[in-house]
Amino acid sequence: MRKPWRALLAGAAAAAAITAGIVLPAGTASAATLVEVTGFGTNPTNLKMHLYVPDRVAANPALLVAVHYCTGTGPAFYQNTEFKSFADQYGFIVVYPSATRSGNCFDNSSAGALSHSGNSDPAGIVSMVRYVQQRYGTDVNRTFVTGASSGGMMTNVLLGDYPDVFAAGAAFMGVPFGCFAASAGDPTNPANQAGWNSACANGQVSRTPAEWGNLVRAAYPGYTGRRPRMQVFHGVTDTTLQYPNFGESIKQWTNVHGISQTPVFTDTPQANWTRTRYGTNTVQAPVEGISVAGVGHSLPLSGMARMVIAFFGLDGTPTTTPPTTTPTTTPTTPPTTAPTTPPTSPPATGLCRASAQVSAWNTGLTANITITNTGTSAINGWTLGFTVPAGQTVSGGWSAGYSQSGTAVTARNVQYNQAIAAGSSVTIGFQATHTGNSAAPSNYTLNGTACTTA
Repeated sequence: MRKPWRALLAGAAAAAAITAGIVLPAGTASAATLVEVTGFGTNPTNLKMHLYVPDRVAANPALLVAVHYCTGTGPAFYQNTEFKSFADQYGFIVVYPSATRSGNCFDNSSAGALSHSGNSDPAGIVSMVRYVQQRYGTDVNRTFVTGASSGGMMTNVLLGDYPDVFAAGAAFMGVPFGCFAASAGDPTNPANQAGWNSACANGQVSRTPAEWGNLVRAAYPGYTGRRPRMQVFHGVTDTTLQYPNFGESIKQWTNVHGISQTPVFTDTPQANWTRTRYGTNTVQAPVEGISVAGVGHSLPLSGMARMVIAFFGLDGTPTTTPPTTTPTTTPTTPPTTAPTTPPTSPPATGLCRASAQVSAWNTGLTANITITNTGTSAINGWTLGFTVPAGQTVSGGWSAGYSQSGTAVTARNVQYNQAIAAGSSVTIGFQATHTGNSAAPSNYTLNGTACTTA
């Protein structure tokens, strides 16, 4: 972006000076040192790549892409954020891309940037990801992205363009996917190139959730796999990328996930912070938003990086929504889908209730199912059976392990949601293809006992 992220200008210059002149050929990055890697693959806009590999790398490590703000660099973002420290603690690897065009802003607006088959910055960043996946054997189901300002916008763009690559993203003071799009004939941007979009920046672009969701779906036509989870941070008094963009982002990503815009959980993790979760009240909810009162364009603040690490599951908390399409490299350990404990306490007849929300498009859909224990005893371990209409094929899911035989689908608990207290609920979800019938599931059973339908 043309407007600077003022809080980090001094740090950007210092970090750039520290790393000046360090350019190593591909594959020579040494542990616990930020190094520049060249020759990493297709790079249509000549981005730079810096890589941080901690001294102690976890087995089958996760990969985080951390994207800087306008006027910044990858080394500056490394120097002025906490992600390097968390990499040391938890053993994941971090890629820091650097934009090289005037102003050091990432392209979040051109047609080439807003497409899975595009030829701009996102393509270069994904080349960096694939290089690290292949060279260091990272877990392709645990690739994440975070960024601030221009990097926050790029986080949205990468999740929209490459849902098959990224499991989740965390955007600080960004805008929805497609909000910054340059239009043909725009007098302020006649060449339809990467640039500034005043209407979006000023919070004047408002669309319906479906319109926002359609922009994401159009970036990768025909994609039917799992969609990445999204965490959004924004300062309420932001005058650079104004606060209405926060609400528009929530509209977009809840629609992409087929879940309600009404939060299922709201709290205040710190004074003046408001956190809302959508879809499920879990650390790794499909969508989470954090608004900060009295703060402008100067995020992340202290403590926010840890929230990102928890949302991604990089602190050891299970990540619930990995991509389900074929990865670019073969993971050494497949995602766990079986229940950690067998069902031990089936509910009595009529003591469970199930309801579903479906969001469909073309030949695909997502469905979120809420299971409520209406009995007086806790359920410890569960298996939910249900029927989908003919022509629906489950292609992936979250918060449960799924199997399908004909129209019969079985969903089994994962470790963190195996217990359902009396009067409590859990929400799970799946993505499916369909041949015309996008109706909700029916005939729910919990541990073999029929449930009522809400």
